[in-house]
Amino acid sequence: MTKHLLKSKGWPMRGIYLLEEVYFHPMTSRAPRDYLQWLVDYKKEDEAREDSAAELTSGLSVRSRAIDLIGAFYAIGISGHEQFKAVTLWDCHGGWDGGWRQMLDIYDGVKPELFLSSIDGLRHKAFSRPMGAVEGTPDLQDVRREKYTAPFFLHEIAHVRPGAALDYLAAVREERAPILADHGHRLIGLYEVLLSDSEVVTFWGTDMDSHIEVQRAYDAAVGLDAGATADPRILDWRKTSRQYLDGPWRETLLAPFPGSVLAPTQP
Repeated sequence: MTKHLLKSKGWPMRGIYLLEEVYFHPMTSRAPRDYLQWLVDYKKEDEAREDSAAELTSGLSVRSRAIDLIGAFYAIGISGHEQFKAVTLWDCHGGWDGGWRQMLDIYDGVKPELFLSSIDGLRHKAFSRPMGAVEGTPDLQDVRREKYTAPFFLHEIAHVRPGAALDYLAAVREERAPILADHGHRLIGLYEVLLSDSEVVTFWGTDMDSHIEVQRAYDAAVGLDAGATADPRILDWRKTSRQYLDGPWRETLLAPFPGSVLAPTQP
């Protein structure tokens, strides 16, 4: 019955992604850099692998092309992140039966290599969100082939009413995306957080001027910046979003790490 419904909608298999937030303690500013450099370097070595080729390697965990590091970011603390933090975005090639299956396979039998890592002691804690793409989300492999880059990425995590995730994301696609596009933001992803029903993630590429333009357009719309051009649509969106929200939402900025896929500069 489910397969029939999916086919009738004409929707292809959704993309499956993983968003990971990595924290470091004590507050050593170099730790995120060391971690991101290590991660970017070892995933570049996996580029030559076939999607189906995966192995569990002592000290490096699972090695696979299908578990693709599409984004590696330093969290910009002044925009609301806990300092210091790294954020990574992974594309599971082939969806549930591809990279996601390969990640789960390392737990079959709980192999000894699972507990060995060459970066033990560097990370303090990490939190992962499995995510499913919804309509309007570009295929990140197409984005990669395009060689799209941006100096900043806007990252939103929002808590919605249980069961309202897809409705919220549809509203973002129809109402908010055109607003941000007019202010120099490119939609990278609209994601339902999976294995739950009350959280969503959105991702946008942008630059410094565009980011500041949106902030000033909001300030002007509420009468707090006479020198900027107001965009009342931003206020309209805030009203729309409250129809679906059931908790906090937060937007923060990320800077792509040099050498990673979405970074405009190479080391």
